[in-house]
Amino acid sequence: MKRIAPIFGFVLLLAVSGCTGGDRYVALQGFAQGGTWTVKANLRGVRLSPQAVRDSINAILIGIDTTLSGYNKGSVLSRRNAGDTSVNNLMFKQMCAIADSLREHTGGALDCAAGALFDAWGFGFKTDSLPSAEAVAVLKEDRSRWNFNAIAQGYSCDRVAAFLYSLGVKDMLVDIGEIFCDGVNPSGKGWNIGVDRPEDGNQERGKAVTAVWQSDGSPCGIVTSGNYRKFYIRDGRKFAHTVDPRTGWPVQHNLLSATIVAPDALTADAWATYCMVVGLDRAREFILSDPSLEGYLIFADGEEMRDWASPGFTLVSTFLQ
Repeated sequence: MKRIAPIFGFVLLLAVSGCTGGDRYVALQGFAQGGTWTVKANLRGVRLSPQAVRDSINAILIGIDTTLSGYNKGSVLSRRNAGDTSVNNLMFKQMCAIADSLREHTGGALDCAAGALFDAWGFGFKTDSLPSAEAVAVLKEDRSRWNFNAIAQGYSCDRVAAFLYSLGVKDMLVDIGEIFCDGVNPSGKGWNIGVDRPEDGNQERGKAVTAVWQSDGSPCGIVTSGNYRKFYIRDGRKFAHTVDPRTGWPVQHNLLSATIVAPDALTADAWATYCMVVGLDRAREFILSDPSLEGYLIFADGEEMRDWASPGFTLVSTFLQ
């Protein structure tokens, strides 16, 4: 489950003092994709009212939901997964193209067309669990059902950010489960983002933060993926929600969470999931091989929790013990 915690309090449509007299920071909130979204932005020079900005963001997210949500039975995704290939739109085509590119680039480690496999394990849009080895062998070849959970929330952040840019906004933090940020917070500093402690039972965002990252003011997405919130245990064995499409089975390794900073939230979303699929060593190599990425990995070392950060991942504090 990909979850990180923005370190700020918000009140709906509350203007707050900024670092200069002309700043007009507001915090907006709504509901989308099974949870809440929040946006904190400096509306200096923006002609729209905060309420109008909020309504526009809601409209953007509703449009995404009606296309990409597997829980909305009337969405394009749900109807196509049910066999209705007559429905389509530009957004769905674009997401399929992005997903196909990711699958090719990762050698199948990221495969949004493996929805049937995710469903069989109970980590997609159905509640099945523990498929037989024979069923897994068949389902890992089944690419008939889409599941964009690895990139949809990051995509949503980027779409909302693009709208804010169109209004002339520079300073922003967009949180839709994943995060995109740019510019500075009301104190004139880079945005602070908390990384949740990846331990079983930590179900509340921000309740147990293990580290805090600070942006440098440049635009970026930051996303954490981990296996500590969505899992089940059968016969004493933990089955986590990260399924490797190449093997057909949930991963079994010591990487507990992966936080990725990338130029946009969709990319951060995808690569955080990829890191959780491939495990600690490959994830570390991958992050260091791409100059556009920074990363923070938390892993189990016996009974202890340890971490690793890439050279450009700016930790302002860490509470890992």
